[in-house]
Order: sequence, then C-alpha cells, then structure tokens
Amino acid sequence: MKTLEAHRENFKALSERLYSSLHQSESMTLQLAFEDQDYLRFNQSKVRQITHVEQARLCMRFQSNGRRVVFSLDLSGDLHVDTRSLISLVARAKEEVRVLPEDPFLCPFENHGEHHEHHAGSLPPLAELLEAMGSYEAKRLDLAGLYAGGTLLRATSNSAGLHQSFSSDSFFLDYSLFTLNAAGDHKAVKGLYSGRAWSTPVFREKMAASESELPVLRAANKRLEPSRYRVFFSPKAVDALIGMFSWGGVSYSAYRQGESALQKLMAGEVRLSPQFRLEEDFGLSLIPRFNSLGEIAPASLPIIAHGDVKNLLISSRTAREYGVTGNQADTGEALRSPVMAPGDLSSSDILERLGTGLYVSNLHYLNWSDRLNARFTGMTRYACFWVEDGQIAAPIQDLRFDESLFTLFGSGLEAVTEGSEIIMATDTYHQRALGGTKVPGMLVDGVRFTL
Repeated sequence: MKTLEAHRENFKALSERLYSSLHQSESMTLQLAFEDQDYLRFNQSKVRQITHVEQARLCMRFQSNGRRVVFSLDLSGDLHVDTRSLISLVARAKEEVRVLPEDPFLCPFENHGEHHEHHAGSLPPLAELLEAMGSYEAKRLDLAGLYAGGTLLRATSNSAGLHQSFSSDSFFLDYSLFTLNAAGDHKAVKGLYSGRAWSTPVFREKMAASESELPVLRAANKRLEPSRYRVFFSPKAVDALIGMFSWGGVSYSAYRQGESALQKLMAGEVRLSPQFRLEEDFGLSLIPRFNSLGEIAPASLPIIAHGDVKNLLISSRTAREYGVTGNQADTGEALRSPVMAPGDLSSSDILERLGTGLYVSNLHYLNWSDRLNARFTGMTRYACFWVEDGQIAAPIQDLRFDESLFTLFGSGLEAVTEGSEIIMATDTYHQRALGGTKVPGMLVDGVRFTL
C-alpha cells in the first residue's frame, strides 16, 4: 500500500508528463480524488460486511481556443499504465474540442501556487471496532449502520504550474437503534459519531444517550392534526435545513437568473432574524479551501448577518459572465463549509422553553415547493417527540411540513442553542465525501405541518 506522500508524488509526476505534451494554445487541469478506507456495515448488532477500499479517480479538463472537454477515469496506481491511458484521452480531447462551440465565459487556468495540507487522525483498529459492535449484540439491541474510516486525499494541478492538495484521516459511524412501539410499528433513534480521533468511551456515551430514548419510542404514537406548531430542531435537523441554502439559495448565478430562494431577501422585501448568522468557515478543516480551479477561498466569508445577505457565492465563471468580483466559490456555488453561529439557549432549558410542541431530531426528503418564496417541504424522521408542558410525552407519527426559510430563520426563530455540533458528511456514493457543517439547535414558533 502506498503512503499518502507517494500518492501525491505519483499525481505530480503524472501531471508533469501530461502537461509536457500540450501546445501553446492548450491548457489543462487535473483533479484527483483518492481514498484509503475501511467500511463496516452492520445490522442487528452483527457485522455483515467488512470492506477495504483503495481507489483513485482522476478528472481531466482540457481547454483550447475558448473551448473545453472533460474526461474522468479510475487510476490503476501504475504510473506507466495511467500515463498511457491519459495520453490517449488527451489525444481524444484535442480532436473533440475542435468541433465544440466557443464558450465566452470559460476561465483560463492560473497558477495559484503550491500548498499541501494534512490533518492526521487516530483511527481504531478493526478488532476494537468489532468488539465495540459485539457488545450491543449481547444486549439484544437492534443496532444497524455504517462505519467508514481512513484517509481521504483531494489534489488539483494545472499546466500553469498550480499544485494543491488536502488530506485528512477521519471516520464516521452513522447508526440507528431500532425498536417496536406499542402498535408494532418500527421506530428508531438515529445517531452519528464522527471525527479524527476515535474514543471507545465517547462512543459508548453516545450509544447510552441513544439507548435512553428507546423506552419513550416504545409508547404509542401521538397522532397530530395538520396545523402550526412550536418546534425545536436538533442540530442534525438544522444541518438539513442549512443544506437548502445551497440549492439555489446563496448562488449569485441563481440570483442573477431570478431563480434564487433569497430573491425577496436581496430585494429588501423580507428580513431574517438577527439571531441567524451564517458564514463559510474553512477553519473546520473538513474540506479544502481550494476549488476545482485551484483557487483558494477566503478562510471565512460572512453569508448572512443582522437579518441580511452579506455575500453570495460567486465562482470565477459567474464573475466573468456578470462582470463582478468573485470570491473563489466552486462551480456549483454551494456552501462547502457552512457554520451557523450559536445563541444563548442552554441545552438544559430546551424542553422548558419549547413548552408544548414538537422535538424534531431528524429531517429527510427536503425539496423546494415554491423556491421564489423560499418555501420548501420535508418530513420528520426517526426519534421525534410530542412535548407537553416541558416534558416528552410520546413519539409522533412522521409528519410532512411545508414552510419558508423566511419563517424558520426569520419571523419564527425564537432562540438558538449555545452549543453547536459538527455534522460530518456521510455520503458514500462512488466514494466517501469530504465536508460537513457546524450548527446549533434552534427553537421556532409557527411551523406549518400539512399532513
């Protein structure tokens, strides 16, 4: 198995060989996504699959005379084999680019320097993981989920001389504890343990907290009528809500095309709560500051503060199209490292401040229902409870809500917790994802549930 430094050097050597084949009017950038990971899948507290994955995916962008083609392939790890494959793709790119229309907003590749960043971690031996999982089988608990842990590397270079890389050792354990309620319905508590340094005692503390919710889940569901309710959203639920800002919310391109969910906010027709402050903060060190062009974003960038938008995300392509100054956003102009500021609501006061209403631990199936009014829909999920007079009374039947960001983060926002959680990305489509958020919980009044 190659060391991380060996993969960086292999990528650099591959880049240099390809760039040497370019003519004066041609340019190229290469992006590498590499992972060296252990994956464990389990259910009913038994490990069902143990897989080690070591894979590298390369994306090549070739530009000539204002035109561009993009290819990607999986690397074998053999420099000579990969070089031959890519030289063949370069030849193909030179042919295909000739028949493409010119792109007036195509960004030239620039040299933004050379920088390498690594965040070392302490990951558990597989034997320790297996022992930890086995202890819950002995308790006869139905524990299901996925563990992923290892090293992730992202690197980019271009023919102008740029070379950037970001690597991190990290893990996540995305799990659920299942049980049956009084009616025989399956109910579950959802948990996430993630970070760079595994601790079995911390893992057991998290599991104990999840187990403590099971007795309440075994009670009969509380059926609620469609109405407006007071709601406390846990950090995991807030993480899902913040994600909506990346779907055509904070994109400058979407705003200029009249498709942003924040159009009314930008026009001054509405304001958000001064308690809601959102920024892009790469100090979390969960994802590289450089984008697909190798441009380095500001270490922090305020997005929303004092009820108004301070900055939208502007990629270099968008900057060229609309004649504005970019802020090194990536092509999709989505949040990459969002942080929502905490407030002053103590965790011990959450239920008392909620009074009577809903405690929502997780959300899913979020999507826009009326984007121009920032209205979206979604559903509650896992351990969500009905609270009466500051006490958890019963689990609820899953509910669908339809509400506006202007209510949740504006007129309806009553309080934000003083504590925040880092919610690490758990996507594993094609490869394990980088990134995450840091968010508090929040108390909102008047959330509209439709069924």
